[in-house]
Amino acid sequence: MGSSSEDEGEEYLFKIVIIGDSAVGKSNLLSRYARNEFNMHSKATIGVEFQTQSLEFDGKEVKAQIWDTAGQERFRAVTSAYYRGAFGALVVYDISRRSTFDSIPRWLDELKTHSDTTVAMMLVGNKCDLESIRDVSVEEGKNLAESEGLFFMETSALDSTNVKKAFEIVIREIYNNVSRKVLNSDSYKAELSVNRVSLVNDGSNGSKQTQGSYSCCSR
Repeated sequence: MGSSSEDEGEEYLFKIVIIGDSAVGKSNLLSRYARNEFNMHSKATIGVEFQTQSLEFDGKEVKAQIWDTAGQERFRAVTSAYYRGAFGALVVYDISRRSTFDSIPRWLDELKTHSDTTVAMMLVGNKCDLESIRDVSVEEGKNLAESEGLFFMETSALDSTNVKKAFEIVIREIYNNVSRKVLNSDSYKAELSVNRVSLVNDGSNGSKQTQGSYSCCSR
């Protein structure tokens, strides 16, 4: 079954999770991105919901399956299944509630514990429309992201600021990671040498490729 999808090779499906404390706006970030909707009175998510979005990179279709779960402790039972197979994560806090920012290291730990792949992560300071009651500075968000090696962006699901951008940066990063991994994998190189009369066995070409892989991986 796997081979037919590999033959097409033009479609990718990536799972992305949105995590963070309850009421930081996870569901509204997703509904704003997926459906351009915002619900002032959205209720706490019970269990798990997901939406699928399609984008195109380099002429290839990339589908992001974005999962949203309840931040409440009592739903912790979903964790390992929720994180399994995730390629990306938006780790969200509310800029007007410091306690949600203080929880971020715990969410990152959980992500690292449960995820089984390299995860492209973005720290998201949501509700930047609440500037007047800001409780966490932009600088603090940036510093935390830098120290943890995360992308960082402040968003507002309410007025749409940076929402599309935040998701698309994560999806693009996953696509880059995955296509790089595929391009550098031995099975892919072997396949190329069989199918296209040796892109790899030719010494000069091969060494160029390897070099390229190092330079593009170091960030």
